[in-house]
Amino acid sequence: MRIVRKVLGLIGLVVIGLVGSGPAALAVTPVDIVVEDRAGVLDRNTLLPAVQAIEFYEPTKVAVYTYNGSASDNLNEEVLRFARTEHPEWISEDGQKWANGLFIFAVDPVGRHVGTYMGEDRKVSPETRAEIQNAAKDLLADAQWTDGTVAGIQRGAELINQPWYRSTAFLVTAWTSAGTAVAGAATWLIVRWRTRVSSRRELARGDASYSNVSMDLQVTELNASTIPETSRYGSTVLEKHRTFMAKYNTATGLANQVHALSPKELSRRKNLKLVRRYADAATELDALDDVIADTNALLNRGSAWAPAWDRQLAPFRADLAAIEQMLSKRNAQGDSATAAALRSFRDESHRDIERWTAELSDGTITPETTLDRLRDARTHLSELLKNHADTVIDGFAKNEKEASLMRQEMESAQAGSKDKYGRTYEPSILGTVYPAYYFFSVPTFNSGFNTGVSSVSSARGGGGSTTGYGGSGGSFSGSGSSSSF
Repeated sequence: MRIVRKVLGLIGLVVIGLVGSGPAALAVTPVDIVVEDRAGVLDRNTLLPAVQAIEFYEPTKVAVYTYNGSASDNLNEEVLRFARTEHPEWISEDGQKWANGLFIFAVDPVGRHVGTYMGEDRKVSPETRAEIQNAAKDLLADAQWTDGTVAGIQRGAELINQPWYRSTAFLVTAWTSAGTAVAGAATWLIVRWRTRVSSRRELARGDASYSNVSMDLQVTELNASTIPETSRYGSTVLEKHRTFMAKYNTATGLANQVHALSPKELSRRKNLKLVRRYADAATELDALDDVIADTNALLNRGSAWAPAWDRQLAPFRADLAAIEQMLSKRNAQGDSATAAALRSFRDESHRDIERWTAELSDGTITPETTLDRLRDARTHLSELLKNHADTVIDGFAKNEKEASLMRQEMESAQAGSKDKYGRTYEPSILGTVYPAYYFFSVPTFNSGFNTGVSSVSSARGGGGSTTGYGGSGGSFSGSGSSSSF
C-alpha cells in the first residue's frame, strides 16, 4: 500500500503539472429541470432531487421526456415533434437546432429506445452520445426507468463541455504510464469510495427509522395493549406485534454493530450488506409501529380514527387516481370493454369511499366492516386489472409465445413488487394482514405491462443507432441521436 500511495502521489504531481495551465472547471447544478413523463414510468420524488444534485461544467437546462412508442418508431422524430408542439423554447430561434444550454434525455420504455439531444453549445461527438446512452441501458433494460434516467443524465454531465484535462484520452494516457498495478489500485479506491457513500446513505436511512421507533416505543406498547383481540384485523396485527420487541432487539444489535464500524470498514462490501440489513430492519419496524397505532385508533374509534382511516384508503385512492393515465398509454387498449369496466369501477368507488366514511363517522357500520369493504373493493380492482391485462396481452402479442412472455412479466411484477425502500409489503392494516401479492395494484400493472411489452419488442428485434429526424423533421439538424436497449 505504501508503494501504491507513492506512485499515486507521483502521478498526481504529473497530472497537476499538466493541468496547471488549463481553465478551472465549473461545477454547477442544472439551471432548470423539466420532466415530461408521458409514459408514466418515472418516480419524481426520486428523480428530481437526484438530478438537482448533478453538477455540470456549464449552466445547463435539463429536459426529460418519456413516451410509449414502438420498436419501429424514430425517437428523434418523436422528440422533435413533441418539442415543436409542447416546448418550442427547446428549439433555436431559427428552428434548425436545439436551443443553447439545453440537454434532453428521452426514453421510450415500450419501444426500448433512449435518446440524447443537445444545444449547439453543449453538443458532443456521436461516440460520446453513445457513451451517455450506454450508461443508462443496463438499468433501462431492467425496467429501472428512474435510475436509468439519472444514470444517463449523470454521465451526460460528466461528458458535456468536459475540459480537455478531464477527457478519457488524457486520463488514459496519464494513468497508463503508471502501469496496470496503479490502475488496479485506482479502481479499488473508487469501488471502496462508492461503497462507503452507499453505506453512509443506508446508515442515515436506518438511523432515521430506528430513532422514530425508539422514541415511540412506549406509545407503541400502549397502542398494542388496547387493540381488541376479538377483531380479525386486530388479532393479526397483534400477532405481528408479538415479535416486535424481538425485532427491535435485533435492530438494536445491528445498530450497535454498524455504528462501531470505522470509515475504513464502511468501505467494505460485506459491511454495506450489514448496514443495509440494519436499515431494512429499522424501516420495517417504523412502518409496523405506525400500523399498530392506526389499528388501535381505528378499531377503537379513538380521537385519531379519521386520519388513520385516511391512511388505509390512501393506496386504494392512489390506484383509482392512476387508472386513467394507465389506460391512456400506447398499446394499453384504453377503448376496450375491460378499460370501460375499470373506469366505471373507479367512479363507483369514489362514491363508495364517501359513503363508507360517512357511515363510519356516524357509527352506522363498524370499523371492521369498513375494512372488509375496502378489502373487497381492492380485491375487485385486482380482478379487473387482471382482466385488462388479458386484453392488453391479446392486443399486443402476435402469438402464444409472446403472450406467455407478457403474462410471465405481469406475474413477476405482482409477486416481486417493492416500494422505494425495497419493502415487499404495504405499510397499512390490509398490507399487514394480507401478503404483498394479494392485491394487484396499478403501479404493479404498469411495471408488468412496460416490462412485458419491452421484452416482446426486444425479442422481435429493434433498430440500432438513429441520427436523423425522420420525414417530418424537415431541415432540422440539431445535435442528437437515439439507440435501442
